[in-house]
Amino acid sequence: MPPPATERGPDGPATALVSNRSLRPGRSVESRRTAAVALASNVTIAAAKIVAGVLSGSAAMYAEAAHSLADSVNQTFLLVSIGLSERPADPEHPFGSGRERFLWTFVAAIGTFLAGAVFAIGWGVYELINSGGGETEFLIPFVVLGLSLITEGFSWLRALRQTRAEARREKLGYLEYVRLSRDPNVKMVLFEDSAALIGIALATLGIGLQAITGVEFWDPLASVAIGAMLIVVAFWMARDARYMLVGASARPDERARLEAALNDFPEIDEVRELLTLTLGPNALLVAVRIDLGYGLDADRVECLSDEIDAKLHEVVDDVTEVFVDATPPPRAGSG
Repeated sequence: MPPPATERGPDGPATALVSNRSLRPGRSVESRRTAAVALASNVTIAAAKIVAGVLSGSAAMYAEAAHSLADSVNQTFLLVSIGLSERPADPEHPFGSGRERFLWTFVAAIGTFLAGAVFAIGWGVYELINSGGGETEFLIPFVVLGLSLITEGFSWLRALRQTRAEARREKLGYLEYVRLSRDPNVKMVLFEDSAALIGIALATLGIGLQAITGVEFWDPLASVAIGAMLIVVAFWMARDARYMLVGASARPDERARLEAALNDFPEIDEVRELLTLTLGPNALLVAVRIDLGYGLDADRVECLSDEIDAKLHEVVDDVTEVFVDATPPPRAGSG
């Protein structure tokens, strides 16, 4: 880790202008692996779906190909965002670039909407207007969908295992952790793979009904349904990323632990303010304003600040920056 940038004051030692405490590359290893597995799966199956769509003329297969391509681009964005978020802090970004992860998640949401949803709905509507694709080859789409189920299922299971392990570590229920987690990679992979499995089911249903009934609108109707599902996915991704980008606080359970830890210090008379801010998926800033009890000298106040810093990190591992505004009690006879 590079030394922090400093600026020499006029009458004293240099003042640090940046902090690299939020730079925690080791915490993103599993997220990187999960995203890489999902990317390899999506690229492979996207190529197979394109071939199946060309050979069969199935609108649903084209929609699924667009879905997999959009997912591939999204995973690429996420892998790039991990590297960007691990850049050292500089004077223009004194707490680092951890929020790059949220920014590229938002960009991925736009990609899902444009590359996936718009194409799937547009192509499906076009085929409906033109009385369906009229494909006669059904075996190839079913084979490709079966392979897709295996590859997407493997990626989904990996994301599921990682998410469950993290939920247990945080002592939260699985669904609650998925909803509140700050890690966009695992949430996106899990949600996208879940959507992919649903998309496979919709494509299989549409192609299957067309093969059984001979009615051509089932296949393009499945394409429209896949596009509608991708709109929901894109909206969810964008909403989640926006929540983090605009300055989300710590989770409610984390705030409760932080407040309880502060109240355990006998030297603290009152916790007047407890403010938290997300700096990245595994980085939180905590600012507290406290009133101190009587009888504390300057040395004890300084030691107490260090103890508060260490304690807050102990109770919430993601705490990386702590700022304490300690107000001593008024002197007797003052005011």
